[in-house]
Amino acid sequence: MFVVGISAYYHDSAVALIRDGVIIAAAQEERFTRKKHDAAFPAQALQFCLAQAGIQADEVDYVAFYDKPFLKFERLLETYLAFAPKGFSSFRLALPVWLREKLFLKNLLAKELKNFSPTINWEDKLLFGEHHVSHAASAFYPSPFEEAAVLTLDGVGEWATSSLAIGRGKKLEVIKEIHFPHSLGLLYSAFTYHLGFKVNSGEYKVMGLAPYGRPIYVDTIFKHLIDVKSDGSFRLDMKYFDYCAGLTMTNRHFGELFQLSVRKAEQELTQAHMDMAASLQAATEQVISLLVAEVAKETGLKNLCLAGGVALNCVANGKIFKDKHFENIWVQPAAGDAGGALGAALAAYHGYLDQEREPCIGFDHMRGSYLGPEFAQADIESRLRAAGAEFEVLDEATLIANCVDDLQMGNAIGWFQGRMEFGPRALGARSILGDARSPHMQSTLNLKVKFRESFRPFAPSILREDVTTWFDFDADSPYMLMVAEVKESQRIATPEAEKDLFGIDKLKVARSTIPAVTHVDYSARLQTVTADTNPRYHALLSSFKQLTGCPILVNTSFNVRGEPIVNTPEEAFKCFMGTDIERLAIGNCYLKKEKQNPALKISYENAFELD
Repeated sequence: MFVVGISAYYHDSAVALIRDGVIIAAAQEERFTRKKHDAAFPAQALQFCLAQAGIQADEVDYVAFYDKPFLKFERLLETYLAFAPKGFSSFRLALPVWLREKLFLKNLLAKELKNFSPTINWEDKLLFGEHHVSHAASAFYPSPFEEAAVLTLDGVGEWATSSLAIGRGKKLEVIKEIHFPHSLGLLYSAFTYHLGFKVNSGEYKVMGLAPYGRPIYVDTIFKHLIDVKSDGSFRLDMKYFDYCAGLTMTNRHFGELFQLSVRKAEQELTQAHMDMAASLQAATEQVISLLVAEVAKETGLKNLCLAGGVALNCVANGKIFKDKHFENIWVQPAAGDAGGALGAALAAYHGYLDQEREPCIGFDHMRGSYLGPEFAQADIESRLRAAGAEFEVLDEATLIANCVDDLQMGNAIGWFQGRMEFGPRALGARSILGDARSPHMQSTLNLKVKFRESFRPFAPSILREDVTTWFDFDADSPYMLMVAEVKESQRIATPEAEKDLFGIDKLKVARSTIPAVTHVDYSARLQTVTADTNPRYHALLSSFKQLTGCPILVNTSFNVRGEPIVNTPEEAFKCFMGTDIERLAIGNCYLKKEKQNPALKISYENAFELD
C-alpha cells in the first residue's frame, strides 16, 4: 500500500511517500524550486517521491494532508471577531485568499494531483489530519520506541500550539493541548521579529546569538509576557503582541518594555539585542523543562518523542537530555512543517487505516534522514561536463585520502554524496566541511563561503565511538538536534585580559582544541556519525582521525545564506564556483578550484534573498 503525505500552503512544503508503513522517500519543495521555504504545492517533490518508489501516481492508495483547513479558518474568524475592529486590515488581506483557495483545499489539491493522473478521482483518496497529530505521528512512528510520550511544540496548527500525545504500538492519542494565542513558538517568533530576523526562518539565529548575551530580562519575560504554572502550562499577555489581529508580531508595548525598537535587517547587533536573545532562550528552556518534568510525572513513561518547530531548538533539547526525566529522547529530524508531510502519511497508515508498525531495525525508521534524491556516478560526470567542470574520477580510498589531506591543510570541501537529507540540517550528504581544529575556520566559512553573520556557530560531526572523549555527552545524536558542552579536558583557559569581553568580541578567543565548532559558551551542536547510515562520511572522519588524531569535522549545509541546500551536481558546482570553497567531492568526482575555468566563476554573494 502506498500513502503520500503532503505539507503545503504555509511554509516549507514537502512530500513523503511510504510503502506498507516503510518510509521510501521525502523531500522539501524548496530543494527543487530553489526558493527558500517554498510554500507552493510540492509538485517537484511529489514527482521525485513517485520516481524513487518506482510507481505512477495512479498506484497511490491515499494522499494525506498535514492539517485541517476548516478548523484553521474557524480559528481565524474567531480570533478576528475577538479583537474586532482592531484586526480589520489584517482580516481584509487574509479573507480573499481563504475564500479563493484555502477553504476549498480539497478541490485545489485534487486539481494539482490531476496533473499527475487526470483520470483518478483524487478527492476520494484525500485524507486530512490535524496539524499536531501529524507532528506527533512524525515523531512517534519513526522512533525506535514501542511506547512513548510525544510532546509537540510549535507556533500554531489549527488551534493547538502545544500538545501531549501517548503512543503505544500503532495507536497514537492526543490527551492534552494548549491553544492559540498562547504559544511558545509564537513567543520565540515575536522576539525573532523584534530582533530583526525573519519569522519562521530566523529563530535559529536567535538561538545562536543567545550565548553572546546575558539573560538579564528573564524576570521581565515571566512578569509581563508569559505566565507559567508549575506544570509548565502557560498563557501569554496579548497586550504586548500583535500577531492575533495585526500585521506584525510585536507592538509598541513590547518595545517599551525592553526600551528597544524593532531592529532593521542587517542593522548592527548591539549588546541589548544579544541580551534579549539570551533571556528568551533561558526563559524558553525553563518552560520546556517544566513541561517535560510534568509529562514524565504524569505519564510514567521512559521514552519521549519531540516534534514541532520548537523541537529544532537543540539547546533546549540538550537541557532536556541533561535533566534525565526520560531515559530516552528521540527528535524528528524534520521537526517543522516539512515533517508534517511524513507525519500525515504515517498517521493515515497506522491511525486511519489501522495498519501495524514494523519492528525497528537499527537506530530508528528514518534511514539517517537520507531520504532525498541521489545521482548515479555516470549521471554526475555527464552533468559536470555539461557545466564545464574540470574533474578527476577517483576510487573511494583515493578520494577520501585527497579530501583528508585538503582538510588538514585548511581547505573547505563541498561534500556531495548519496541521498539528500530530509529536514533543515546537512548531515554529511550535502555538506561543506572544514577542520574543526582551525582557529580561523569559523569566521572563514561564515564570511567567505556562507556570506552570513559572523556570530553564527558551526556544528561538529564526530565519530559516535569518540563522542565521550570530546564532549559531555554519551548518546546518539545523528540529526544534529542535541547540544552538549566540550569536555573540560579539551578546553583552553581564557586569558585574564579577555575574560571581560562582551558580545561578538568573544569570538576572538579560542576556547578549546576544536575552536571552529566551540561556541562562546563551550557548547556545540553535535552530529554523531555511524558507518551503518553513512559509511562514506564515517570513512572520511575515520581517515581524518588517523592522520590528525581528531575525529571531528566542521559540518555546515552546502549552500550560501538565503539559498536552499544544493540538490543537484550542477547546483553544487555553481555554489563551489561562487564561493571560496577550495575543493569539491561529488560522488567519485574530485574538483580543485584552481583547475576550473575562471570564466565560470560567478558572483554568488547576492544571488539569493537574505534569510
